Amino acid sequence: MRITYGPCGETLAEVSHAARRAEQAGAEVVWVPELHRSATVAAAALAQATSAAQIGTSIALAFTRSPMTTALEALDLDELSGGRFVLGLGSAVQRLNEDWHNARFGKAVPHLRETVRNIRRFWQDAGAGRPIDLPGEYEPMRIRGYQRPFFQQRPDIPVYLAAMGPATMRLTGEIADGWISHELVSPRYVTERVRPDLATGAARTGRDPDRIDLVASVLCAVDSDAARAKRWMSGTVGFYASVRTFADFWMFHGFTDEHHAVVEQLRGGHTSDELGVFVPDDMIDAVTAAGTPDDGLARISEYDGLVDSVKLTPPTHGIDAATTRLCQDRIIDLIATLTR
Repeated sequence: MRITYGPCGETLAEVSHAARRAEQAGAEVVWVPELHRSATVAAAALAQATSAAQIGTSIALAFTRSPMTTALEALDLDELSGGRFVLGLGSAVQRLNEDWHNARFGKAVPHLRETVRNIRRFWQDAGAGRPIDLPGEYEPMRIRGYQRPFFQQRPDIPVYLAAMGPATMRLTGEIADGWISHELVSPRYVTERVRPDLATGAARTGRDPDRIDLVASVLCAVDSDAARAKRWMSGTVGFYASVRTFADFWMFHGFTDEHHAVVEQLRGGHTSDELGVFVPDDMIDAVTAAGTPDDGLARISEYDGLVDSVKLTPPTHGIDAATTRLCQDRIIDLIATLTR
């Protein structure tokens, strides 16, 4: 099982420095998200700050760029990193796409299918100047008289999909090189939901599901005082528990009432950073690796044999930047322990 990391920082320089430290500790991939920064710009910074670790987007928004723009940025990042780039894509939710980005959302599964198809076709044909004519409900692509004249590091770049619901997980099994979990996940969820749905999707196209790289995103906070570590983690769990579309995830883990309570607190006027006080410890225990360093190592080890990689990240909500930095430092220490 590979150990990978999602670095944090208030500046790109700080994120890059954390990525370099994680690489030196043994992290095999460093991942960047897309919410408060552009995933592709942050990935470019990490590509120059590191020398051996792969650079992945976890995730870049699939529908807010055209497939051609995404394909071009991926080619540039792969060149910049010397063939170390991994393109992680996700649909995000409808409101984010339509209200924040004025982007078409439609139906996530067919939209993702067409997006990935177009990106791969562009990589395959644009360098040779072959015409591209792809019909589609969401992403038709028609390119003639175009040839990309630049060096292409690899003919194909790995494409990973972020998937939480069964339909997108089955699509991942059909077409993707890898799966990336949501920031909240559990070994039981991987066993009972993720792997069966990926296998179902893989069977549709005759693929071997074992060839799909599985990445579990594991939020981690450790301290000699386990209760303190869990309080640091509570704000991030509360932030994600406030999202109503995650109701099925929380029901699976037996926290329907707790999820509803957090949603009601948000609707009642509490900010997302104030929701941690409404999150019980057993909810944190179910979906994160928070506690003493031994607790964290034990929880991470539960994924061994279930996934190919874990992506460790620190909590970021309901705590100040100094606490996030402290959690980050301790995760990097854990990475060194795990990879010795």
